This record gives sequence, C-alpha cells and structure tokens, in this order.
Amino acid sequence: MFKGSFPALVTPFKNGAVDWDTLKKLVDWHIAQGSHGIVPVGTTGESPTLSHDEHNEVVRVVVETVAKRVPVIAGAGSNATAEGIELIRHAEANGADAALVVTPYYNKPTQRGMVAHFTSMHDACALPIIIYNIPGRSVVDMMPETMGQLAKLPRIVGVKDATGDLSRVAKQRMTCGAEFLQLSGEDATAVGFNAMGGVGCISVTANVAPKLCAEMQEATLRGDYAKALEYQDLLLPLHIAIFLEPGVAGAKYAMSKLGLCSPEVRLPLTELTDGTKAALDAAMKHAGLI
Repeated sequence: MFKGSFPALVTPFKNGAVDWDTLKKLVDWHIAQGSHGIVPVGTTGESPTLSHDEHNEVVRVVVETVAKRVPVIAGAGSNATAEGIELIRHAEANGADAALVVTPYYNKPTQRGMVAHFTSMHDACALPIIIYNIPGRSVVDMMPETMGQLAKLPRIVGVKDATGDLSRVAKQRMTCGAEFLQLSGEDATAVGFNAMGGVGCISVTANVAPKLCAEMQEATLRGDYAKALEYQDLLLPLHIAIFLEPGVAGAKYAMSKLGLCSPEVRLPLTELTDGTKAALDAAMKHAGLI
C-alpha cells in the first residue's frame, strides 16, 4: 500500500493564509501525474509554522479531496508526546491511511525515550505509523536496534529514512525484517535506497516533477535500474537545486514557474535568492519541465 512516490505536499499560501482551493487542485494534479500517495503537513508542508487548526484542516481537506484514490500519510509529529497523540487521533478521525511521526526534536530524548514516545503514539490510535528518522533536523538518530524493538509493535509499519546512510536500509532489514517498509527521505539517493531494499520515497522533488519521480520509482520496483538511472540523470540537478535553500522554498518557487501555486513561504523561511532561482530554472529545463 505504501510503495512508490509520495510527494511531501507543500501547503500553498495566499497573502499569509492557507490557499485551500489551490491545495485541492494540487492533490488532484498529483494523482493525475501518477503519484502513489500524498503526505500532507510534513516539514515540506511547513507544519512548524501552521497553527494546530490549520494543520488539522489541511489533513481533513487532503483526505476529503483524495477520496481514497491513493493513500494519505498524515504528518503527526511533535516533540511533545501528548501533542503528537492529539494530532494522530485527529488524522485517524478524518480518515488518513497512516501517520508519519518524526523522532522528537530539540529536547533530545534517549533511545529509551524514543521507544516510550512511539509506543505511546502507537497505543493511542489504530493508524499504521511510519517513523520519520531525520537526524539533521531533529538532532537525534534512532538506531536500527531501537527501530527493531519498535517494529515488533503491530502498527509500527515502516520508516522514512533521511539519514543519508544507505547502509541503514540493510541494517534495518536485519533488525526490523524484510517486510518492514523502508521509504527514502532523501531524493538524491532514492534509487540507491531502493536497490538496498527500500520501496519508495517521500519526496520533496515530487512536488515539482511528480510524473518523473513516480516513473523512476516504478522502474526501481520492477527491478529496471537502467531505466531508473535515466530518470535520475534528468532529476539530479533538480534535487540539488531545490535544496540550495530550504527545500520547501525551492519547491514552491519551481511550482510557481509551472503555474501551480505561489512561491510564498512563512517566516522564518524566506523566498529564494536570485542565484538559487537561476539554478532551479536551469535544473527544470534539464528535466524538460520548462
């Protein structure tokens, strides 16, 4: 169910407010382009600067618009376990298919603390949970042995791995089992990630090039890595350019070039510098998008 290309969906803004009409149009566009699922209110959805009401409404609107055409994995992460429980229960009540739960950031829990956090989230609802391990943002790293302990829980079903360490896929196969779903959280290494045993990517670049990202994932899943590398050659400059500044700002600028949404982001993020815009323009041309 959770395999292939899943855009980490941006939250479009208009004059500081969530642009609900554009959000719905983006969902329909992604499905038409072949995306295999949608992930709202993750980091790329600017969850840190959404209010709780906005966060919950984005989940509701996305689930309603998707209308069961593809799976919805709703962001439900927090560094406060009680707050995370509120978010995951809301996602469940509004029909999400799974929840993406980040390792608690800033307060730096131990491995034991992470086990307690995810166990509490697991026990609070009936949704499948995908662990989001991103040490570069959260400053904690869930070790494969810890993940293996959590994988014994019936609804801890997978990981979005943004460590950038491809050996983690093999290590997590050993500790969590081959059926544990491993999704890449890093676009530039997504082909190699699947070659090591991954089954998909929760992708920032898929906001801009969903068809190419979906076709690349499909090639890996059928074992056609020669074709996957052709797609990767087209996409790599875009992967790089999007992350020259915070990825959501890069994605929204590129999407604005395609007429999909405004480039507007919320402070403390800012719109792109001219140099980054030029790099993105060149990358989009290389990929055949403009």
